[in-house]
Amino acid sequence: MIITRFAPSPTGLLHIGNLRTAIFNFLATRKEGGKFILRLDDTDSSRSKKEFVDQVKEDLNWIGICWDQEFSQSEHIKRYDSIKKELVEMGRVYECFETPAELDLKRKKLLSMGKPPVYDRASLQLSEKEKEKLRSEKPSYWRFKLNNEVVEWRDSILGNQSINPSSVSDPVIVKAGGQYLYTLASVVDDIDYGVTDIIRGSDHVTNTAVQIQIFKALSKPVPNFGHHSLLIDLDGKALSKRDGSLNLKTLKNSGIEPMAIVSLLVSLGSANAIELYKNFKDIFDTFDLSSLSKAPAKLNISSLNALSQKAVQELSINEVEDYISSIGVPKDLSRNFWDMAKENISTKKDMEELWKICKRDVELDKADPDYEFLQKAFSLLKDLNKEPEPWKLWTEKVKKVSQRKGKDLYLPLRYALTGSTSGPDMNKLLPIMLLNNLQIIE
Repeated sequence: MIITRFAPSPTGLLHIGNLRTAIFNFLATRKEGGKFILRLDDTDSSRSKKEFVDQVKEDLNWIGICWDQEFSQSEHIKRYDSIKKELVEMGRVYECFETPAELDLKRKKLLSMGKPPVYDRASLQLSEKEKEKLRSEKPSYWRFKLNNEVVEWRDSILGNQSINPSSVSDPVIVKAGGQYLYTLASVVDDIDYGVTDIIRGSDHVTNTAVQIQIFKALSKPVPNFGHHSLLIDLDGKALSKRDGSLNLKTLKNSGIEPMAIVSLLVSLGSANAIELYKNFKDIFDTFDLSSLSKAPAKLNISSLNALSQKAVQELSINEVEDYISSIGVPKDLSRNFWDMAKENISTKKDMEELWKICKRDVELDKADPDYEFLQKAFSLLKDLNKEPEPWKLWTEKVKKVSQRKGKDLYLPLRYALTGSTSGPDMNKLLPIMLLNNLQIIE
């Protein structure tokens, strides 16, 4: 059975790039009837917040992603301690004492000599006496010792991969102060929870080589790996998590429909044309990790807005009735209101403004050049509230008595009713206004 996990860090809001990873894992799992785990990478206690944990869950539920199991890494510190001790005894984890400033100086020196900035393993040369002295002076941190074996794997998206660890520094697995980093903690959890497939961004390829060595050092099976391309903007720049408009909470609050987001993210980087899916099940037949492009995928916000608009407009009355009721539309008007509104909205929130129009009264202004025309026109409207096509009948009557036609006829009437020279189909709007007891104030 396939077992995957999505592992966000609750140190901020869920970004659309992170969501893409969640979607790929969820689809790969549900397509095969497997198990999907939500893992909260909260070992950074100073930055991890419950409010972000709650928001991540809310965002995933809104998108339509449900999980079979959930846990937090902060619950497993003793387990990480045990594995670290095991690796220390094997000679694969060692204690280090350099400060960040000292490490930075070493990196700059190597770069100035034209050499790769790889850690020199100086701490391995320290005697126990020297270590004791350093421990009394400053906190230590811990690294995993890479061996010289080239790491190879068959990536489910990128194909055959080969990483030479000689070009990589021994990774820090525990920071000064005791915080476990992703590199070791993630491997331990993947082992303990039987994760079979790890799908994540291509920025983790080097991490994967390191983690494969940790799996092998612990004599555990290595999961299947797949690294999808990263999202970029239309200028080719990597999407920044600092862009607040691209987190799920903001997108939701702006009225973007969840399946519009899902539909766009699964289409980017694939050979399939961008199309709107109704639900996740509709994606199963076409979803294939191996068909994803290796090149970065361009995210076009205009495409997202267009998909969202289409998603809203294709909703049935049953799917929007509760929302329509929440903005005050009476139940007996809801069907007619939705029939009028869906042609004129980009988001559900746009219906609020349309309902305000439906409730507005007409105020005639004597200073208006069209005052006499409007006064006569609205006197002809009073007996049409029960007619099936009041706009058509009304404008025909007004046309006869006023001799106006075209824009001179329709625009003043529309503006008087709606406060705008453009907007919904008046054949659909006027009946709702009349049934809502339209008042003419002179």
